[in-house]
Amino acid sequence: MADEFQLRAYCYLDRMQPQYAAFVGTITQGDLPVEGMASLYVEMAPGNWVFRVVDIAVKATEAKPGAQIVEREFGMFEIHSLSQEDVIQAGLMVLDQLGLAVTDRKKPEIASVQVITNVNPYQAQLLNRFSRGMMLVPGQTMLVMECAPAAYINLAVNEAEKAAPVNLMHVSSVGRFGRMWMSGSEADMIAARDAAKNALNDIEGQP
Repeated sequence: MADEFQLRAYCYLDRMQPQYAAFVGTITQGDLPVEGMASLYVEMAPGNWVFRVVDIAVKATEAKPGAQIVEREFGMFEIHSLSQEDVIQAGLMVLDQLGLAVTDRKKPEIASVQVITNVNPYQAQLLNRFSRGMMLVPGQTMLVMECAPAAYINLAVNEAEKAAPVNLMHVSSVGRFGRMWMSGSEADMIAARDAAKNALNDIEGQP
C-alpha cells in the first residue's frame, strides 16, 4: 500500500434505522438502502483511492454500493446489505487488501454539540429551506452535532435514532466535517445527543 494512503473513517452500522435509511435514499446516487440493512462507510485520503477500494468491496460479497464520492480532499464510499455478514466481510477484505486493521482508522472527534430549545419560527423557516428530511416545527428543541472525519456522523445519527423518537432533519457526511440536525422534545434530544456522543467516543482509532 502506498505510504500516503490514510484510512480516515471505517464506520459500521449494524442496522439502519427507519428515518436514517429514508433520508439516505433521498441523496444516494447508487443502490437504494432500506430500513434494517447493515451499512459500512469508509473515508480515505487521497480521494482517488476510492475507486480501487470500492472495486475490492463490491467484488468481495453481494453487498451493494450506495455512494462513491471524491471531493476536494477525501474519498468516501458506502455499501449496504440485508446481510450483516456480507457487509462485515466486504470491509475485512478491503482492510486485508490495504494491509490495514480497523484500529488504523482515525478516531472521531466531536467538534461541536448544540441543544437549542424553543426554536424561533423564523429560524425554523431558514433551516427548513435546506432540509431533506423532517421539517423543524417552531417551539421544538433542535440537536446539531458536528464531527470529524465526516463519515462518522452517519453512525451518530443512526444511534441517536435508536435512542429516542427523533425527527431527522438533515445529514451532511462529505468534506472535512460531518453534521447532523434533528428535532423533538428537549428530553428526547438530550437522549439522542448522549447516544450519539457515546457511539463516537467508543470508536477505537488513531488520534
